[in-house]
Amino acid sequence: MISAGPWNRDGKSIRKSIAAGAGAVITETIVTDTLLDVRPRIAYNGTGAQNIRLYSEIQVEGWQREMDIAKSKEGIVIASVWAHTPSELAYLAMKMEKFGADAIELGISSPMGESLEVVASNPERVYEMTREVVRNVKIPVMAKLSQNATNISKVAKAVKSAGGSGVSAINTVRCILGVDIDTMQPTLSTYGGYSGAPIRPLGLASVAAIAQAVDIPIAGIGGIENYRNVLEYIMLGASAVEIGTAVMINGFEKITEIVNDLEKWADEKGIKEVKQIRGTALKNLKSFEEIKIEPVVSRIDTPVCNADCQACVKACIYGAIRKDGNMIVQDSEKCTGCGLCTFVCPDKKFRLDW
Repeated sequence: MISAGPWNRDGKSIRKSIAAGAGAVITETIVTDTLLDVRPRIAYNGTGAQNIRLYSEIQVEGWQREMDIAKSKEGIVIASVWAHTPSELAYLAMKMEKFGADAIELGISSPMGESLEVVASNPERVYEMTREVVRNVKIPVMAKLSQNATNISKVAKAVKSAGGSGVSAINTVRCILGVDIDTMQPTLSTYGGYSGAPIRPLGLASVAAIAQAVDIPIAGIGGIENYRNVLEYIMLGASAVEIGTAVMINGFEKITEIVNDLEKWADEKGIKEVKQIRGTALKNLKSFEEIKIEPVVSRIDTPVCNADCQACVKACIYGAIRKDGNMIVQDSEKCTGCGLCTFVCPDKKFRLDW
């Protein structure tokens, strides 16, 4: 799925995502009182993006035309909506259902404004919001959750108790992308939503935590840039994923690339359905107390190395690795088995073993 954002700002944009191969597209978040865009509003540092665009600039009634355009051919369109009260949120959801939306996503966790502190971390408020919408529409309703909530699993349980059909996690993370140290100006003029590859570990952890705590469909979001990232989310319990920043930076063809690579991987592995791999990594995820302490240390089978590379030496804070010309020399007595060398070595020469 393609997540809510300015890349899905109107019917024509949504059609582009569908044409590129998206299984479903989520509209930019729709509100009753639209705001004019600030300029500039999106910044990118090469790895992550900050976005301070809040909601759709199209009035509620205008979405009838946009939904007609979006659904003029095949494709599933999910309406993202946000409001300050349960009744207002239900009103918007009913409008979108009337206009032809196939489902509703509750945008309750924007990192800008009051929703982050007041709603996203409050299971009772989330329950009230979700329950009111579920009572008033016949289409599926899911809630978009925030990693900022310290009790994200409890919030997900509230969504399920309220009759929600699923959750999506995570929304963007509140951030300031940087500061120009010469002008003392922040990159953008206010706090914004951080997205892209740097938040993927946060998204993966949130999806896994939800999957372990509550039986509810999850759409994984955060830093998905390729098919491998999609599979990571699914193996940690997601039933689907949402992609946004990768499309914004690389164009709609990124959707096609990821879909094609997924299909190729599935064919090679003989995977026919998502359920064959969903949650398969969870059995290997343990609490800290469950981890078995084993006396493994770093080993290397081919000590010959590029004489100019010092990555493993610099990264070994225990002094267990040194270089002698182009040879790697290890001291097993000093090695504590931290494992860092297995990640920093560009040639993957290291392994942990007894």
